[in-house]
Amino acid sequence: MTDSRAIALIMALRGQGISDHRVLAAIERTPRDVFVEEAFASDAYENRALPIACGQTISQPYVVAYMTQVLEVGENMRVLEIGTGSGYQSAVLSPLCRRLYTIERHRHLFRAADAKFRRLKFHNIVTKLGDGFQGWPEQAPFDRIIVTAAVTKIPNMLIEQLKPAGILIAPVGESADRESFSQTLTKIIKLDGGVKSETLIPVVFVPMLPGVPQEAQKRNGTEESS
Repeated sequence: MTDSRAIALIMALRGQGISDHRVLAAIERTPRDVFVEEAFASDAYENRALPIACGQTISQPYVVAYMTQVLEVGENMRVLEIGTGSGYQSAVLSPLCRRLYTIERHRHLFRAADAKFRRLKFHNIVTKLGDGFQGWPEQAPFDRIIVTAAVTKIPNMLIEQLKPAGILIAPVGESADRESFSQTLTKIIKLDGGVKSETLIPVVFVPMLPGVPQEAQKRNGTEESS
């Protein structure tokens, strides 16, 4: 039975303009309370961002829904996510695509999210501990790429890993410091000989950082699970 709080959240998202029934159904079926910190369990279905470990956040459900909707994911697509974080965005994307590849640089978040995916039986999610700026060249090209941390410029490496006509969504913008960015969500469509860029809505994401934290380095900085 669907949690009444999830139903209320879906109604709120509809009111904010989320209309894709596949996206709404995925969010309704995803237990957000599993992905938040225990201290914030009572706020799990509130339409706001919440803090998680490693100085990161679980995004506001509206932002997750909006990014997923504009990503235009088809059921036979292969999707790359940069920034697994809590795993909530991954869980929403999982039923919408054929296979989801997701990269996280913090080992604690990587392991916690991977355990949740296994427990909830998201069998089409493949996880990797590594540097998101490098993407996942061994699995490229991808139909869709979603970046869930802020960049000042879309990395060329990620654009190169998109299929022709593929779509990439990322928060892009400058920042005054490394603690908080104010950006615009940007949609990139890969065309023959270039890209088409469209600015969407203002957002605030934590910054995307290169490399893997020292404590997470293992086997040349990567660790994969599927």
